[in-house]
Amino acid sequence: MTQPSTRGAMPLDVFVEGIGLLGPGIASWAQGRQCLAGSLAYQSARCVLPLPMALPSAERRRAGAVIKVSLAVGQEAVEASGLQAKDLPSVFSSSSGDAVNCHEICTALASGDRLISPTRFHNSVHNASSGYWSIASGAMASSSALCAFDAGFAAGLLEAMTQCVVEDSAVLLVVYDTEYPEPLHSKRTIPDAMGVALVIAPRRSERSLARISLDGARFLTASAADTMDDAALETLRQTIPAARALPLLQAIARRQAKPVVLGYLAPMQFAVEVAPC
Repeated sequence: MTQPSTRGAMPLDVFVEGIGLLGPGIASWAQGRQCLAGSLAYQSARCVLPLPMALPSAERRRAGAVIKVSLAVGQEAVEASGLQAKDLPSVFSSSSGDAVNCHEICTALASGDRLISPTRFHNSVHNASSGYWSIASGAMASSSALCAFDAGFAAGLLEAMTQCVVEDSAVLLVVYDTEYPEPLHSKRTIPDAMGVALVIAPRRSERSLARISLDGARFLTASAADTMDDAALETLRQTIPAARALPLLQAIARRQAKPVVLGYLAPMQFAVEVAPC
């Protein structure tokens, strides 16, 4: 991979105002923080997806796993931040979008009639989650939808931090993944759904949890990505792209000041500095 030029790039400093977390064996950031801090043993289990009650009933019936997980973590992060969801620009990032919907469309195209339902088509676009978010929250601010395969969290974080600093505005970042059914699952073996959300702001507040800093000239590194000491959490980090966020979340949960190297696009990784507030 050709490394992009960072000549003259500016440093980025943002403050984490709220966090949302949902995944296998993790029902919320409150629980996940305890697991990551070491005060609660992590037990892997199937991710339980809550109903997106903020959506009108018609949209709620159409919402699949990807909508449920992204809205759940987005709402948790925004509520923790004390900010208004309708005012927040957003960045949504996913490696695969709606994997189940993709499977169903492929199945329909391989059938005799090849007819695709309007709901399936409606949910097939990569920015479906951001669209449902705008319906649920009333958000009218700009929204970006990214896809960077296994590098979805780092790519989303870079985009959100850049927007936050350049636009001098708080930003919501939502990163999510769901598993494909077979036969696609054997080619893209994401085992379960997971979502991570951060509300970041350009200035510290009384709610700030941590500062994340990025050196605009040196954020790409050949150093290995940080791993998790807990074997089950490390398996999670390796198998679900959104879980590449775990080393960063662990530093926040433990209130550590340290460099964190996140998985990005091989052979390069993504380096930030984290410090508690």
